[in-house]
Amino acid sequence: MAQTISPRLYEKTSVKNQIYKASDICILFLMCSLLVYRFLTLKSHGFAWFLALLCESWFTFLWVLVVSSKWNPVKFITYPERLPQRAEELLPRVDMFVTTADPALEPAIVTMNTVLSLLAVDYPVDKLACYVSDDGCSSITYYSLVETSKFAKIWVPFCKKYNIQVRAPFRYFTNNDSVHLSSPNSLEFQQDWRIIKDEYEKFSRKIKDASLKFIPLDSKTADFNIFSNIDRRNHPTIIKVIWENKESVSSVGLPHLIYVSREKRPKYPHHYKAGAMNVLTRVSGLMTNAPLMLNVDCDMYANDPQIVRHALCFLLGSESFAFVQFPQMFYDELKDDPFGNSLFVLYEYMGRGIAGVQGPFYGGTGCFHRRKVIYGLSPPDLENQPKNLTPVCGNLADVELVKLFGKSMEFKTSAAEALEEKDRGMPSNFNLVEAANEVAGCGYEYGTAWGAEIGWRYGSTTEDVLTGLNIHSKGWKSAFCTPQTPAFLGCSPSTGPSSMTQQKRWATGLLEILVSKNNPIISAVTAKLQLRQCLAYLWILLWGLRSIPELCYMLLPAYCLVSNSNFLPKFNEPPIYGYLALVIIYCLYTILQYLQNGMSVLSWWNKLRMSRIISVSSWLFGVLSVVLKILGLSETVFEVTQKDQATDDDASDDVGRFTFDGSPIFVPATTVLFVELSALGLGLCGGGARVLGSQVGEILCSVIVVIFLWPFFKGLFGKGKYGIPLPTICKSAVLALCFVHFCK
Repeated sequence: MAQTISPRLYEKTSVKNQIYKASDICILFLMCSLLVYRFLTLKSHGFAWFLALLCESWFTFLWVLVVSSKWNPVKFITYPERLPQRAEELLPRVDMFVTTADPALEPAIVTMNTVLSLLAVDYPVDKLACYVSDDGCSSITYYSLVETSKFAKIWVPFCKKYNIQVRAPFRYFTNNDSVHLSSPNSLEFQQDWRIIKDEYEKFSRKIKDASLKFIPLDSKTADFNIFSNIDRRNHPTIIKVIWENKESVSSVGLPHLIYVSREKRPKYPHHYKAGAMNVLTRVSGLMTNAPLMLNVDCDMYANDPQIVRHALCFLLGSESFAFVQFPQMFYDELKDDPFGNSLFVLYEYMGRGIAGVQGPFYGGTGCFHRRKVIYGLSPPDLENQPKNLTPVCGNLADVELVKLFGKSMEFKTSAAEALEEKDRGMPSNFNLVEAANEVAGCGYEYGTAWGAEIGWRYGSTTEDVLTGLNIHSKGWKSAFCTPQTPAFLGCSPSTGPSSMTQQKRWATGLLEILVSKNNPIISAVTAKLQLRQCLAYLWILLWGLRSIPELCYMLLPAYCLVSNSNFLPKFNEPPIYGYLALVIIYCLYTILQYLQNGMSVLSWWNKLRMSRIISVSSWLFGVLSVVLKILGLSETVFEVTQKDQATDDDASDDVGRFTFDGSPIFVPATTVLFVELSALGLGLCGGGARVLGSQVGEILCSVIVVIFLWPFFKGLFGKGKYGIPLPTICKSAVLALCFVHFCK
C-alpha cells in the first residue's frame, strides 16, 4: 500500500467564493475600525467603554483566526470505483473499533446496530475485524454482542445480495424501504425481507429484555459467569472472540468480532476513552494487526457501505495522509435544530477551509488511521525529526521497542511489523488471548511511551483533538472526506442538559490542551505544525475562554442601564452606524450560509441563540473546571453524553422543548436573565425620557439578550423538567441582586 496508484483515486479542487471572502474582509475592517474609535475616545468614557474595548478586541482576534482558517477552502472528490483495478487480495486489512462505556446512557440496541452496519460494509470480509470496547464491563453489552453475531449471519448476506445501502437495521426498517433496494418487486426479495424483519424484531426484543433484566444473564451460559457480581470500576480484563472468520473465500461469512473490556483498578488511572482506544490498538495489534484502523462512537453507524473504499482513495492515493476524517452528521435531526446541534454549516465552511491547510482535526469518530502513525512514525518525506519528539522508525532495536511499546514480546513483534509495513495477510492469532490480556492490563503502560508519544494521547478529555494535534505536529496531513451519501450518522443530544454536558466536556478538554505543553504555538515553533494550522487549532482551543468576554458583553447593557453609563455610541453619533453595519452584514452573511445549504432562517437563529446560552453556561463551567484542575483542587471528569433512542413517542409536542435539571450549569444564564430584566425595569421605570434619549442602544441590547435567553424566561414559569428548579432560581436571584447593588 506504499505506492501511489494511477489513475488518481481522488481529486482536490479549490472552492471559489469571492462574495464570502469580501464579506470576511469587510467584517474584519469594520471590527478594526471600531476598535480604533474606542481606543481614541477611551479617555472621555468610563469603565464600560474600556471593558467593551477588551471584549471587542478578543472578538476581533477570534475573527482573524476564523478568516485565516477558512480562507482557502478545498473539496475532495473520491473515486472508489477505481479501486477494483487492483486485485482484491492486495487491498489492506482494516481493524474497526467501536467504543461504549455505559449501557444505560448508550443503549445496547444502538451500539449493536452500529456493529451490524460495520460488519456489513462493502469490503472483503477476510480483511475486516471488528473490536467492541466495553468500558462499562456490562454483561448486557456482551450478551447483545453474542446475539448480534447470530443475527449478522443472515443480515450481512441479505444486505450484500440485494445491495442494501442503509445497513443499520434500525434505520433500514424505519425508512422508505423501496429507496434502498435493487429489486423491490422481486418475490424472492419480499420473502427474504419479511424473514429478516421478523428476525430483527426478535433480536431487538432480546436485547431490550436483557437491558430490563428480564433475562438472567449470569446463569445463561458459562461465558457469563465472569460477569457475576462484577464491579465496573474494579475488574480483570475480559476478552472474548465472539466470531472468527475461518473461511478462505473473501466474500463468505462475517468479519472477526471481538469483545474487549480492559482491566480496571481503583488505584490505576484509566484515561477514559483514550485509554480504551490504546487498549484496542494493542489487542488488535496482537490478533489481526491491520495496517489501517477505523474508530467510531457506539451511536455512529456506517450509512454508506463504501466507506472503507472512500477512505482508501486517500490512504492508497498518497502517503502524506495520516488519517481520513469523515464529518460527524446526525439522523432524524429535529426540525429547525432547536438545540443548535447541527455541525453541517461548520463543516461546510470551516471544515473545508482547514482541509485546505494541513487537514481537518481528528474528530474522535468516523476516522480511518494508519496504524504506523498511531505508533509514532513520522512522514516519509521528512528528513529531520523534530528534536522534542522520540524518533520512531521501522528498524528499532528490541530494547527501543520495549521502551516504547511495553514488555510483551508478542506485541513488540507485531509493532515492529506495523512500523515496517509488513502486511502478513489475515493472521490466525486468536490463540494469543493470554498475551492480549497482558497488554490490556491496567499497569501495562507504566514505563512506556503510551499516551505520551505513541497511541491516543492522555491529558485531555478531548483526546481526539490532542491526538490529531500531535500527528499534525510531526508533519503529517489529514484528509476531509465528504462523499455525497453521508458516511456516518449518529444521534444528537435532544435535551437541554445533555447538550450542555457535551459542550462542557468539549470546552474543558480543549482548554486542557491549550494550557499544556501540547499548545499548538509550541508545536508551530518547535515541530512541523504549519502556521495557519496552528491558528486553526487556536480557534477551536479558545472556545471555552470565549465565555468570559461573551458573559461580560452580555452584562454590559444591564450595567450601563443601572449605572447610567454607555458602552455604545449614542444614536445621534456617526460611529453607531459602524456597529449597525457590522451586525447587519454579519447576520446576512451567516443567514446566507444556512440558506445555501438548504437550512432555514429559524435554524440559523436557534444556532445563534444556543451559542450564546452555551457560551455563558457550558463553556464557562469548562473554564472553571480547568482552573480548579490547575490549582489542584479537582480533576476533570469525562462525562458520557446520553444517546437517545428514537421511539414512536418522539412525534409529540414535547420534542425540541428546552428541559432543565438541578445542575449548577443553568445558574449563570438564569442570573444573566434576572440581571437584564432588573436593569430594564430600573432603567425604563426610573430613567424615563432620559434613558430613552441617551441609552437606546443599551436598551435594545438588553432586550436582545432577553430574547437570546427566552428558553430560560419560559423556564421560570414551567413545571417539572420544563421549569427551572427553585434552588437554581434562588441562587440566580441572589447573584443578580448582588450585581445590581454593586453597579449602582
